[in-house]
Amino acid sequence: MTDFTKKFKLIYLPFLLITISSILGYTFLHWLLFIQLELFSIKEDILKFWLPIGLACLSIYFFLYPRVKLLRFKKDDTPSFICFLAALIIVIPTITAQEYLTTATGKVTDLKDIYQIQKLEKTKYYTLKRCYIDKRNIGVLNMTSLSGKGNTTFNIEIYVTIPIFRTAKDTSKTECEYWLGQKYTHSISNSLSSDDKKYYHNEFAQTVSQEFKYTDFSNFTYLEAIGETKDHDNFDDAVTKNTQYDFKKPIIFKAHKERFEKRNGDKLEWFFILLSGGLFISLIFLLFAKLKTGAIYDFKNRGKARNKSLKEAFDILLPKEDYYITPILVNINIIVFLIMVISGLGFMQFEGKDLLQWGANFKPSTINGQWWRLLTATFLHGGIIHLASNMFGLLFIGALLEPVLGKTKFSLLYLLTGLLASLASIWWFDATVSVGASGAIFGLYGVFLALLLKEVFPKEFSTVFMTSTLIFIAYNLLMGLTGGIDNAAHIGGLLSGFIIGLVLSPIVKKKSEFDNK
Repeated sequence: MTDFTKKFKLIYLPFLLITISSILGYTFLHWLLFIQLELFSIKEDILKFWLPIGLACLSIYFFLYPRVKLLRFKKDDTPSFICFLAALIIVIPTITAQEYLTTATGKVTDLKDIYQIQKLEKTKYYTLKRCYIDKRNIGVLNMTSLSGKGNTTFNIEIYVTIPIFRTAKDTSKTECEYWLGQKYTHSISNSLSSDDKKYYHNEFAQTVSQEFKYTDFSNFTYLEAIGETKDHDNFDDAVTKNTQYDFKKPIIFKAHKERFEKRNGDKLEWFFILLSGGLFISLIFLLFAKLKTGAIYDFKNRGKARNKSLKEAFDILLPKEDYYITPILVNINIIVFLIMVISGLGFMQFEGKDLLQWGANFKPSTINGQWWRLLTATFLHGGIIHLASNMFGLLFIGALLEPVLGKTKFSLLYLLTGLLASLASIWWFDATVSVGASGAIFGLYGVFLALLLKEVFPKEFSTVFMTSTLIFIAYNLLMGLTGGIDNAAHIGGLLSGFIIGLVLSPIVKKKSEFDNK
């Protein structure tokens, strides 16, 4: 077997399989779940951009990266760079395929007037024979953002929403459900002074005002209903800025002047160009790359070790005899977080208004009859870092405490201390949005601390973990003093758990002694 044949079989064929299966599999699921069956909605930037990136990165890391390391490179970081390029070869055609799928499968409905939408099947595109665009009673939202490496670019965005009616007479109505969305953007250097930014912002606003004044928005070929995107959220906020019309859930449209048959553009051609080009370049690269000596033997051994490590890593999320409830609680928290991400609420950090809608603890709402928030808040998290830190803490304390308490007591203590922590939060704060499992986790640490003091565990065990537990508690409480952390819930959970642990310690100690006989 030649050197190239080995490389082709070990590296290129798996990469080809990963690429084709990722693109086809993801595109099929996109079509089936979100277009054909419409099982649930999801932000389009998540669906078309972030999920393809995540899928490609995971596939490359688990299946290709170990194989790329079989090649000989002068620099140690070269395999990572090669895998980054490989991920791009998957990501870019996948994103292009999703864009084509969205436009190609969208149906068009012919309307005599805008109000016919209520009587017909919902589609993505519409033609409209008769309408009146009310430019006098618009909604405008001004926004700024930073972008570029090191936030070097200052972006100015103006979102304008314009009411759509059947005739001018309908402007006498008090409600408007249908709006035309128009977005204007301009970018300047972020290194400019605040005064210069204000000057350019005002200048751009005046330019937009003039352009808007002379634009005939009724001159369009068809309308596109804007999907679940960040732009749609901003257009919704723009609608709220209008002072003339009330609204329930506005439907926002984007106007197109080109023919409907041209909506796909060159997406399909670009898909095949990008895919074939990426695969061809990767094959040429493989021609010149060299295999390490003994690479195949090392790969097989590393594969066995890697599979064992992956199995051990995922085992902590699987329920076992004496470690049953902890993985279930962790999985519930992760699943709730993933559903929120898929719903388009973000990833790194969620907004307070979204957390409130999902059940965050908030005194004005909680004491007004929504007491269920005391519990639901314990399964919500403000972002990925918040979730990760809490889940690590829960896995650690669960592994130590659940085998001693048993499934029932551990479950009840988690829920009870979580509820008491939430009560402490609304007792201390008048109007703070509070979420997180940390109150319940602190409650479990309180129980653990009480059991250590009451010598439920062996002396050697207690000596080691007493110090580490006190350091963990002190560190986290001190971090809470820096702001943005609900220390009231932490302290409430800790104290309630400690008191309950003192009460339970004779029972737990007696059971532990009986089991050891």
